[in-house]
Amino acid sequence: MKHWMIPFLLTCLLWSSCKEEEVILQVPQLSLLDISPTVVTAHGDSIVIHLGYADEQGDIGFPDPDEPSLSVRDQRLSEPDWVHIPPVTPDLMELSIAGELEVVLPPLFLLGNGDEESTTFTLQLRDRAGHLSEPLVTPEIIILDTL
Repeated sequence: MKHWMIPFLLTCLLWSSCKEEEVILQVPQLSLLDISPTVVTAHGDSIVIHLGYADEQGDIGFPDPDEPSLSVRDQRLSEPDWVHIPPVTPDLMELSIAGELEVVLPPLFLLGNGDEESTTFTLQLRDRAGHLSEPLVTPEIIILDTL
């Protein structure tokens, strides 16, 4: 056997024995399951958003009701509203979780003078470690004038 083959074979053997480390996502995952209705009357209809969530550390939600977890921004406005979510794990345990959330938005209003407007909502979930999910954008919502 040639002298250069021994180090080569040892390197190949060592390389093949290395296990790929399991990657644990630090950020919570958020997905849109449903939103309804998508056509609403101004000052009349609430919008219900059903979300799916997953988090490897289970640190979604805060015990303090003054500590919000979910950012909901109407694309027509510059600042988001925040929604409180209570802890989803017992005794703030760290364990991999997945589930569903229901968010009910209050009736929308028209910002301009037209008969209708459209908007989308951008949602982001923040865990107790401060990690934010990727922004989730809803389908378009049509807001009709009540007159």
